[in-house]
Amino acid sequence: MDFNMKKLASDAGIFFTRAVQFTEEKFGQAEKTELDAHFENLLARADSTKNWTERILRQTEVLLQPNPSARVEEFLYEKLDRKVPSRVTNGELLAQYMAEAASELGPSTPYGKTLIKVSEAEKRLGAAERDFIHTASLSFLTPLRNFLEGDWKTISKERRLLQNRRLDLDACKARLKKAKAAEAKATCEGDTVPDFQETRPRNYILSASASALWNDEVDKAEQELRVAQTEFDRQAEVTRLLLEGISSTHVNHLRCLHEFVKSQTTYYAQCYRHMLDLQKQLGSSQGAIFPGTFVGTTEPASPPLSSTSPTTTAATMPVVPTGAVLAPPEEAALCLEEVAPPASGTRKARVLYDYEAADSSELALLADELITVYSLPGMDPDWLIGERGNKKGKVPVTYLELLS
Repeated sequence: MDFNMKKLASDAGIFFTRAVQFTEEKFGQAEKTELDAHFENLLARADSTKNWTERILRQTEVLLQPNPSARVEEFLYEKLDRKVPSRVTNGELLAQYMAEAASELGPSTPYGKTLIKVSEAEKRLGAAERDFIHTASLSFLTPLRNFLEGDWKTISKERRLLQNRRLDLDACKARLKKAKAAEAKATCEGDTVPDFQETRPRNYILSASASALWNDEVDKAEQELRVAQTEFDRQAEVTRLLLEGISSTHVNHLRCLHEFVKSQTTYYAQCYRHMLDLQKQLGSSQGAIFPGTFVGTTEPASPPLSSTSPTTTAATMPVVPTGAVLAPPEEAALCLEEVAPPASGTRKARVLYDYEAADSSELALLADELITVYSLPGMDPDWLIGERGNKKGKVPVTYLELLS
């Protein structure tokens, strides 16, 4: 118990000394040991890395799970070291509702058949989303979280220890400075020859004793300063090595970012394939249900990402799958010139995006121009015949907005 009380009293004294030094520094009444510029840059880069990692982590969690209640639930499960229960994605839930609606409204009706097809596609989309969330969590979120909960906590601990060592060092410097000032004052008083008629001999003796005491105090302060300087230098080196390790953290995060982009690319590619297959299924069934009508949507499709400048007025689209064609390019070009448009069934269409013809059987398009389109028996549902003046050729449906 006696040992514990002594340690407690010693710790309290050290804490009080640091608090006094810190307070005096804030009020400009004490000198502060400054770190070198390189060390300060390392500290700033580490703080910036930590702050941006937290932001990226939180926003990625929002991207993967927009529901805040679900995120809180997953967070609690992780803190309790329990397995997060499997959660149905929105696409899978929509697929379930569509399948139940088709079963109740009649799976043999055109509407019921379409509901079943769409539900199967939505189910595949939900499964792809689940795989993407799982892959992104393991390859991207987990490394970021490990940095914040592991490496950064170690860096923060060592930085706090370095701060304490610096306060101890500056306190020793201040103590030595005061001791030297008192020693100089006592020496000056001791060097004065006393006048025994006006000054008591006892005062002279006390001055000499005080000078000797201050000499001992200066020696003690210098010894404490050397110890404090050694501990500060050692802790500064440890902290410096940890801060320089942030470069390795950046390399690791860069690799994880590539993995995240790869998983996201795979996810959107799967979604595109599933929706393209669904569009073809719906196109063929629509042609069977509504003969003589056009296959396609009247709503303008969203343009994909373009590598051109934002000021470019004409958007670009990726080349759509050509699918089945009527004939080889040379024969198709001849046949198209000889084919007359049907008496009924032609429509006007507005071009949404620029399109460059792949061969002579296709018609090049310019954004916002109006053309006449119609379909021929046996054509791929993703294509129509377009006419502009005396020019004629195949045009992709996804580049058009059918008007009338």
